This record gives sequence, C-alpha cells and structure tokens, in this order.
Amino acid sequence: MGKLPHSLRSAKLLLPFHKPPPSPSPPSPSPPLSQSPSPPESSVFFRSPLKKPKKPSKTPRGTLNASPPPPQQHVFRSPLLSDAIATFDAHVASSPSLDPTSLLQSFCNAGASPADALSFLRHISPSLAPGRAAFHVLLGHTCLHPSAPDPAAVLDLMSDNGSPPDAASADLAVRALCSADRLDDACVLLRDRLASVADRFTYNFLVRRFARYRPISTAYALIKELRGAGLQPDLVTYTNLIDAVCRGRNLREATRLLGKLADAGFKPDCYVYNVIMKGYCMVDQYGEVMEVYNRMKDEGIKPDLVTYNTLVYGLSKAGMLSQAKKFLDVMADMGHFPDVVTYTSLMNGMCRKGDALGALKLLEEMEEKGCTPNECTYNTMLMGLCKAKCLDKGIQLYQEMIAKAMKLENPTYATFVRALCRANKIAEAYEVFDYAIDSKSLTDVTAYMALENSLKWLNKAKV
Repeated sequence: MGKLPHSLRSAKLLLPFHKPPPSPSPPSPSPPLSQSPSPPESSVFFRSPLKKPKKPSKTPRGTLNASPPPPQQHVFRSPLLSDAIATFDAHVASSPSLDPTSLLQSFCNAGASPADALSFLRHISPSLAPGRAAFHVLLGHTCLHPSAPDPAAVLDLMSDNGSPPDAASADLAVRALCSADRLDDACVLLRDRLASVADRFTYNFLVRRFARYRPISTAYALIKELRGAGLQPDLVTYTNLIDAVCRGRNLREATRLLGKLADAGFKPDCYVYNVIMKGYCMVDQYGEVMEVYNRMKDEGIKPDLVTYNTLVYGLSKAGMLSQAKKFLDVMADMGHFPDVVTYTSLMNGMCRKGDALGALKLLEEMEEKGCTPNECTYNTMLMGLCKAKCLDKGIQLYQEMIAKAMKLENPTYATFVRALCRANKIAEAYEVFDYAIDSKSLTDVTAYMALENSLKWLNKAKV
C-alpha cells in the first residue's frame, strides 16, 4: 500500500554518440473527413476517456527568429571502414574545415566496430589533428561494447597525440564500462591506468556499482586495491556502502560501517542517518528508527523532510498512529510541511488499523491544504476502503481515478475486483478489468487471473 521514502538512486549513463540517428518515417496519410472516427461510446459504469487532448506546444521566448541547428557533417551511412575512408578522402580536399569529432561520432553511430573506429581516427589524424573531444568519442564507443578489446590502445593514442587522459577521460571510460556490465574491466583500468587522474566522483561511482550489484565483500576488496593506488574512501564512499548493506537488510554491518566512518574522521550527516532509518523500516524494527532519530538530535544533526517522512512511515506501519501524527506538528515547527509521502504513509497506517473513513477525511484535509494526491495515495485509499467494506466510497474514489487517468496497482486492482464480485457487481468488475487493460495498468494475463479467481470464489459461494 504505502511506499518507502526516497532512497539512493544511480543515474543511467547518457552517451548520445553511440546511438544511431532515427530513420525518418513517412508521414501517415490523414483520413478523409467523411471517414473520421466517431468518439467511443460512454459506458454506464464510470467510464471516461483515458487520453486527454494535448495542448498546443508553446514556442519558447527568443526562438521565433532562431535558425535551425546546422546538419551533421558528412553523415556516414555504412559501418565499413573502407567506405568511411573513401568518403573522407573525397571531401577532405574540398572541405578543409571538417570537424574530426563530428566525423568520428557519425561513423560510430553508423555501427562501426571499435577497431574500425580506431583505424579511422588514425587515418584522419594527420589531416585534421583531432582534439580531446574526438578521443572521448572513441573511448566511450570502445568501452560500451562488451566484446571490444581493452581501451588501453585509445589511452595510448591520446597520449601520443598530445592529449593525455584527464579526470573526464577516466570518468567517461569507467561509466561506459559499467554500462556495458564490464565492472572488472573498469576496476582494472582505473587501478592500472587512470588512478593518477581519476577524481573522487569516478572512484565513488565504481564503488557504488560494486556495492549495489556485487557481494559487499567485492566492494571492500575494491576499496583495498584502490587504496594501494592512492585513492582513499571519503564520506560518500561510506554512504554508498551503508546504503548497499541496508538494502540487503544487514543492519548490523551498517552499524559497523557507521563506526568505521567515525574512526576515519568523518561525521555522519543527515543523509547517512536517513539511509539507516530506512533500513530499519525495511526489517520492521521501528524502535531502532526512533533511536536513530534521537541519536541525530543528540549529535546536533538537523533532520530534513526525508527524515520525518521515514519516521511517519515507520510509525504508521507499526500502528503507532498517535505518535506519527505528533510529528506533523514537529515538522511544521522545524519548517518542513507534510507532503504527499507524509499523508500517504498516514493513510496507509489508518487503513491498516481499519479506519478507512478517517483516512478518507485525511485525504480531503490534504487536498484543502494544497497537497495534491498521487497514484499511490489513491491506490492506498481504494484498497483500504475495499477492505473496510466501504465499497460505495471506493467506487466514488475509483471514478476520480478514472477522471485523472490514474493507473491501478496490482494489489489494489485485485482487491477492488474481488470486492465487486462479492457484492454481485459482475458487470462492474468486467469494466474495471477493461480499464486496467486500456490504461496499461496491468498485463492481460495478470488482470485476467485476478478476475478469474474472484469469479471462481463467487461460483463456490453460490453452491
């Protein structure tokens, strides 16, 4: 029903140069006016259109007289090295101002292999003198291929051409290798070739990847190796480790790392404590959550909104609603006002206690205070109302969900359909099934299985 507060997330690597340009698609002919489709028929049971008409896009200021960007120079259509060299040799004499970075990026986008891209760069180097940006294109393209050779050849070529690898080169290579699931290659490359130029951002990114997707012992071994190369862990490193062990529900190890963090001369911040509090919520140790909160106050660390939302979530899930509601006033006194996560956590706890109507009043209070509920809020309330046998209220809430084009979560859908079938509202249950499919809330199989199980129960009850 409710969801955990915000947690650490890793961003995906964005390297636009390795993606081929989209092929233009022919425009679809518009249908004649006499054959224009008619609007769908409205159903008797709270049916409304799922798609809203798109508003016309507004032109940004200052762009009315702006010229379109220039087209990419000499886009290669073939991934063959011979074709690329022939095209380049045919244009180099007539166009002396060619951009080597754009040329190499175009060749990589055409599907060239890393070896051919390296050979092409060597071919154009005497004529165009590529800079560091061109080598970064080649480095990223090489690292992104799982079957590509060691990128050391690209690093050697950079040094031979007067552009030795820097911190940006190290970060690009490590992130590209990790995106290609080559964590071991990234570790070797950073340790043997790039340790002297890599910064803490690259170091912590690699440690985070190992801690998230490998056993925690491999992350410890990586830190030990990189220490020998002169890279020392910092507060972010320990935070990544603590987050990884908390995700694995190993709170004892998290406590040990917290002690090591202090021994290394770092003071835990609010973010570290939020991660540990979230970990205790995952293992339903809500007394420990309060102890962590009190420890924060004793050490003079000011809690933030995530801290209070974690507290409210944990206390509400444990059924300690009176204590959870007290933190609403504490939040206001500290300058943090309840948001949708706070209210949804409280509603989740109230529904668990059987007070779905009280949670419905809290939803109205939430909207009056200008806090807009989201899909999680509505799914939590709909499930709570169905379990409390307030089906009429649940139907009204479901109508609002349809009007706002919200999706149904799997547990909410199954609970709602089961409640409708038990109330002998079979036609309505089928329409909820149709909405779940049309809104892409669930797959066909998942939605059908829940409906079939509810109908089987109804047939058994009639016997």
